[in-house]
Amino acid sequence: MGVRQISTAAPTAAARARSILATAWSCEVATDIGREDLVGSHRVTDEGEVRIQPPADSLLSAAVLCAPRGEPTALIEFADAAPVPVRDRIRARLWLSGSLEPDGEQFVLRPIRAVLQTRTGRIGIELDELAETAPDPLTAAEPRLLTHLADCHPEAVEQLTRLVDVDSLHGVVRVQPLAVDRHGLTLRLERVRGQADVRLPFHTPADDLGQLNERMHALLSSAQAISRRRR
Repeated sequence: MGVRQISTAAPTAAARARSILATAWSCEVATDIGREDLVGSHRVTDEGEVRIQPPADSLLSAAVLCAPRGEPTALIEFADAAPVPVRDRIRARLWLSGSLEPDGEQFVLRPIRAVLQTRTGRIGIELDELAETAPDPLTAAEPRLLTHLADCHPEAVEQLTRLVDVDSLHGVVRVQPLAVDRHGLTLRLERVRGQADVRLPFHTPADDLGQLNERMHALLSSAQAISRRRR
């Protein structure tokens, strides 16, 4: 029997950014006259275009009056928070900078730079790549999937730790599912002091919930096999 190859792929920075844009409900907007948090005031089109309709009394509306041609420059920050309660819930941050062009009662961001920050560092994203990349297909379902796994199947989460290097589990007091995408599941390993994240890759990417269910069962089967060998 041949050896089954395991995919080590992960979402690209552009895919991660598009997933953040697809799910973020709020953002922080910085202009020349200050910063403010806007909740439910932006939307992202299928093409990745960011549109903002700020309240009439917002700083952004005031910035328009002070900006040349009524097109203020802005830095917009989107935060990606884990749906499961863990320490340091912010998994990534995305910054888009550019000018805001009026379009009726909305403003369209004309970006000149995109930067993604994760736990491993910051990376710039090519704007053409960002516009052409789709969000991860599991993005919309991820919060429900992770909270269901954490709340209803803690025994499955515990079983999945069999796939983690034993040395990495030293001092771990709690394990929670942190993220899932088409390429794999990420677990948060919490210790009394500090935490670490470990990724469990799927053998092939999952493009829908049916495929994700199969990939998760494959991970659990591998974990159970390891448990049997250790007995």
